[in-house]
This record gives sequence, structure tokens and C-alpha cells, in this order.
Amino acid sequence: MPDRTTSGAAVFAAPSAGATGATGATGATGSASTRGGPSTSAGLGTAGAGAGADPERGPALNLPRVLGHNSLREQVSHALRAALIAGELRPGVVYSAPVLAAGFGVSATPVREAMLDLAKEGLVEVVRNKGFRVTELSESDLDQFTEIRALIEIPVVTGLARTAPATDLAALRPAAEAIVTAAKARDLIGYVEADQAFHLALLGLSGNPHLVEVVSDLRNRSRLYGLPSLADAGVLAASAEEHVQLVNALIARDAATVEALMKTHLTHVRSIWAGRE
Repeated sequence: MPDRTTSGAAVFAAPSAGATGATGATGATGSASTRGGPSTSAGLGTAGAGAGADPERGPALNLPRVLGHNSLREQVSHALRAALIAGELRPGVVYSAPVLAAGFGVSATPVREAMLDLAKEGLVEVVRNKGFRVTELSESDLDQFTEIRALIEIPVVTGLARTAPATDLAALRPAAEAIVTAAKARDLIGYVEADQAFHLALLGLSGNPHLVEVVSDLRNRSRLYGLPSLADAGVLAASAEEHVQLVNALIARDAATVEALMKTHLTHVRSIWAGRE
């Protein structure tokens, strides 16, 4: 498939003030901003993609403004990872740093730096004199990522139903609810950010930071192209409720239910959330 380079004439819909989609370790709050009008350029779809978007170009790039206190490079890198996982950035499209920078409301320099960080991780590749292309994943890649995650996450999270302090488990509830809030608002990047923060905070209760790092890397390499269609169909919010159910089961020390919910969750990641069904 030939490359399609994003045009410098792109018009990005700016989110409402204060919506950044930032997340914390145990209190994730995904951005639930309402984004504005359509975006137009080669390589970009139409806001609210799913219906009317060019299938060759993927969903609209609903990028949050960068307003927080961390370095611009860190903020942009974080947001680009979330956009990549959510399927906002698609394989086969070459994204230019100036166009992405316009979406974030920053200069092109931190965007180039963040993209180079992602290139070192194998998430994107540099296209000389053009920009960056998202690395495409094969069915085998997705199978292997999911297999490793299942081997790690299912037994670890099930074990937390027996070992984690009740106060620590209860502290995860706002993070789980933030995932539902983002899903209802159809804020896909906010959804991915909140989901990432919740699961890594949950795994962090194991006391094994190396385990958390491995799972974080696997999640960053995943692609959830099915999220836009699920959001359009109104079923993403129902799926998001699984996180609240998981917290309830953990607090109730119901290991069997925790294990079943984790298996269901990882099945979703591999199939419908990845756009495979």
C-alpha cells in the first residue's frame, strides 16, 4: 500500500478548555472533552469517524491540547501512544510533525522528539523527509502479545483478590469509573489513557515493578482499531463497566469472578476491541 502523507493544510478540532486526558497512577481521569468540527487533510478522516470517514485514512485525529506541567516532549509522547493504541494513528499513513503539532497546539520540535522516542520502541518508523509511519502489526503479533499478557495478568490479578489491602483496592474505583466516563463521552484517547492507568495501577499492587513494565510495553504495542465502531454502536460504555465489576469482585475477595472477568477482558482486547470481529 503506498504511503499517504498528511497535508500541512489540516484543520484540527480543538477540545474544550481544560481537557487534557492526563492520568495518574491510581486515580486515572481520562479526558472526556467534546471535540469540535471536522478535520480535513490527506491522511485524516472526519471527526466522529466510523460513519462517513474514508476507510483508507482511518478515524479523525482528535488530539488533546497540551496544557499540563510535564515537559512538552513527555506530554506529546504520552498522547501519541494513546492515539496509536486507540487506532487514531493508522498504519500506511505518513504523519508529518508540523501537522501533528498543530493538533496539539505546540511547535513541531517536541512532536519530532516524541516520535523519535516511539521509533526507538518500534512503534513507528521514520520516513525520511516526510514524517513517521505507524508500524503495522500482524495477526501473529496480536496473538503473541495477548498470550503473554494472559500468562501474566490473569494469575497476578486473581491473586490480588486474596492479598491486596482492601483500602488499595477501593482506591482503584475512581480510576475504573473514569474509563466508563470516557467511553460514554466517546473520548477514545481518554478511554485508552484511563484504561492503561487503571490496569498498571492494579498490577502495581503486586509489588513487582518489572512485571508492570513488561505489561505496559505490551499494551503500548497493541492496537484497538475496533473502539470507534463500538463507541458508535453505543456498546463501549457497557464493556467499560467490566472495570467497575472487577473492582467490586476484588473488594469482595471473589477470586473466581476476578479470573473470569480478566479472561473476558483479554478476549475483548484480542478480538472485538482490535476490530477483528
